[in-house]
Amino acid sequence: MSKVKKVVLAYSGGLDTSIIIPYLKDKYGCQVIAYAANIGQGDEELRGLDKKAKKTGADKFYILDLRKEFVEKFLFTMIKANAVYERKYLLGTSIARPLIAKYQAKIALKEGADALAHGCTGKGNDQVRFELTYKVFAPKLKVIAPWREWDIRSREDAIRYADEHNVPIKATLKKIYSRDGNLWHLSHEGGELENPWNEPKSDMFVRTVSPEKAPNKPTFVQIEFKRGVPVAIDGKKYDAVTLVERLNRIGAANAIGRVDLVENRLVGMKSRGVYETPGGTILYAAHSELEHIILDKDTLHYKDIVAQRYAELVYNGQWYTPLREAIDAFVESTQKYVTGTVRLKLYKGSISAAGVKSPYSLYREDLATFSQDEVYDQKKAEGFIDLFGLSMKVASEVHGKPKE
Repeated sequence: MSKVKKVVLAYSGGLDTSIIIPYLKDKYGCQVIAYAANIGQGDEELRGLDKKAKKTGADKFYILDLRKEFVEKFLFTMIKANAVYERKYLLGTSIARPLIAKYQAKIALKEGADALAHGCTGKGNDQVRFELTYKVFAPKLKVIAPWREWDIRSREDAIRYADEHNVPIKATLKKIYSRDGNLWHLSHEGGELENPWNEPKSDMFVRTVSPEKAPNKPTFVQIEFKRGVPVAIDGKKYDAVTLVERLNRIGAANAIGRVDLVENRLVGMKSRGVYETPGGTILYAAHSELEHIILDKDTLHYKDIVAQRYAELVYNGQWYTPLREAIDAFVESTQKYVTGTVRLKLYKGSISAAGVKSPYSLYREDLATFSQDEVYDQKKAEGFIDLFGLSMKVASEVHGKPKE
């Protein structure tokens, strides 16, 4: 095996990646380049990362602002597909990993590095998401995954390792949630959440107020879309990043976007995650309402089938695949007329539609009305029913009536 001289580490400043820097230096004796991606996790998470990385042994530090690309090319693309994993999860962590890993690989090639490293555990999904992306952008580089190498077996072990190596961390043995945050969401795992019978503690939530503390009157918000992409809130246009940030604040104040899910991990086990996705939940609800009045029946139904497969691709880290690109081509064709405005009612954690309009709406009041009309000849329904039910009638005559 060739000697590793230089490695680029995907660095967040959290517990795992913080202790990986001294680990890489000790085991491989190599240069360590720490790379962090700004995808909207907030100033508190990003502040001082460069100093912290270098203090713990990093030879060089990169930070890239990827927020615009994250929202426009990843989040909005996913919204148009209506991708939701296992009925609940809006894929906040999953969708970010391919973007982060792509630029990590690019930095490694630019720096002439021998290897790429990440802090993902051998039990998790993220190791797959990172490494599949490496295979696309830097397939010849060695991958170092310390959680698959070292003797550390728990977060308690990791905290002790940090203490022994004087690595500053925020995690403690008393408050030991594993969190991942970005502009789209904040996830919580570990600790008492590992028992599905335990209700999440109120002080665990960071981004959203509880329904009990939300306003006692509803908040109404209007979202305008153009070809499936959100462009305005309450009549005012925003750039993509600002739009999501504003909806995050609106949703958070109304307890929108909390999800508690026991999900099926890619590696085969079930795990529990609690997610806060306030703005994303609003956007998904609005986009869905708009599609209901614009898409024809067959396209809407088939798109729902495709959405599940799309969600699996995102969850499994298969973003840079021919299948995802092919599905995107289909999705884009469905969004040609998804232009209009949706009004939503937010109240103590719930979202309901309060109005929807579009110049491309297929809804016709003159056809749908229960009042007298001159457009629809109801007598023609009899012949349609006779033909539609012909096979059922024949089967009953041949096989007899079904058993009750």
